[in-house]
Amino acid sequence: MTRRKAQEVNAGSMADIAFLLLIFFLVTTTMDSDKGLGTVLPPFIDEPDPLTPPKNDRNVFEILVNADNQLMVEKQAMDISELTIATKEFVLNPHNKLDLSDKETKIIKFLGERQVSKGIISLQTANDTEYQTYLLVQNEIIRAYNEMRNDFSNELFGSDYKKLTKEEKEAIRKACPKLISEAEPVKIN
Repeated sequence: MTRRKAQEVNAGSMADIAFLLLIFFLVTTTMDSDKGLGTVLPPFIDEPDPLTPPKNDRNVFEILVNADNQLMVEKQAMDISELTIATKEFVLNPHNKLDLSDKETKIIKFLGERQVSKGIISLQTANDTEYQTYLLVQNEIIRAYNEMRNDFSNELFGSDYKKLTKEEKEAIRKACPKLISEAEPVKIN
């Protein structure tokens, strides 16, 4: 009996097939994109506008997060769960308390003459503050503004903020402006 020779496999096109498979997987695979905060930063201004009035300390709500992730609001310790209510109280100043934000009268399309808060939320963190804590604080501040805008929307238009027209949303944003100032992290002892 004679033995047959084993046939050789032509591997010349294997590299082409591997390359095509690689391209196929690169094109069809989706990558998770990083999520972040949707914040639009104002443009950089070299010199302050001479027409801008000086800020009044009464209109600044100071929030500080130290290196131990402890929250200080207006130099008083506070739990993060209380921040939404405190922010709303400061901005709305329903009883016109002297230690909360001032209001100014503005004429707003669809709303007419309206009292608008001059309150600015000032957020500052320490260099060693955990990012998760920063996000929690940021979320509570944003929640406060979302709730205020939704409340205004229901009061003035009888509908949730999300269901309003573009013009009506703009009017609500003018009646409840989101004024948040974030300072660079600092070293806090």
